[in-house]
Amino acid sequence: MSGDPVSAFGGIMACNRPVDERLVAAIGKQRFDVLIAPGFVDGALAELLKRRNLRVITAGSAARPAGWDVRSVSGGFLVQEPDTVVPNPDEWVCRTWRQPSVAERDALLYAWRAVRHVKSNAIVLARPEQVVGIGAGQPNRVESVRIAVRVAGERAAGSCLASDAFFPFPDGIEAAAAAGVTAIVQPGGSVRDEECIAAADAHDLAMLFTGRRHFRH
Repeated sequence: MSGDPVSAFGGIMACNRPVDERLVAAIGKQRFDVLIAPGFVDGALAELLKRRNLRVITAGSAARPAGWDVRSVSGGFLVQEPDTVVPNPDEWVCRTWRQPSVAERDALLYAWRAVRHVKSNAIVLARPEQVVGIGAGQPNRVESVRIAVRVAGERAAGSCLASDAFFPFPDGIEAAAAAGVTAIVQPGGSVRDEECIAAADAHDLAMLFTGRRHFRH
C-alpha cells in the first residue's frame, strides 16, 4: 500500500503467504475489491467475509511453477525462461567508495526482489521490508526514477533504489541523489558504468552491481 497509496484504494491485494488476523488488522479499513492468498487462518477469513463487496480467493502455493513464460507478439509468441533465480547478495559487488550499511543492504535486497516483478525500465524505492515508490513502463530510465520519487514523496529521502537494468547515463543517479536516495543496486554493464560510479561517489551514494538484470516485459 505504501508503494502506491493512490491505487491502493479499491484494488487487488495479493499475498505470498497465508493471511492471519495480524494482517487483517494492518489492512484496517483500507478498501480492496479482491484479496488473493495461498490460504486464510479461520479467524482472519471470518473477519474478511464480513466486508462488503470483498472477493476472497485462495490461489494455492505462491511458488512459481517451472516451465516457460509465454507472451503474445504480432504474428506469434515470445517464449522465454521465467526469471526465478534467487538473489545472492554475497555475489554483489560494491563499485563505490562507500559501502552500504546493514540497513541499506536489507532495503536494497528487498527492492531488488520487488523490481523483478515491475515492467520495463523499472525502478523501485524501498526501505527495509517496505516499498515506498515505483516507476515503470517509461521509454527512458531517468523518467522512471522521477516517477518513483514523485510517488514516494518525502519517503524518498533515506530510501534505497533498485533498477532492473543498468543505468545508461548518470542522469538517473543524479535524480535519485537529488531526492535523498542513499544507496542503489543495479546490474551494471553499461559502457558508461564509470560515469555512473563517479556520479554516485560525488553524492556519497553506495552502489552495488548484481551482474544480473531483470527487465520484465
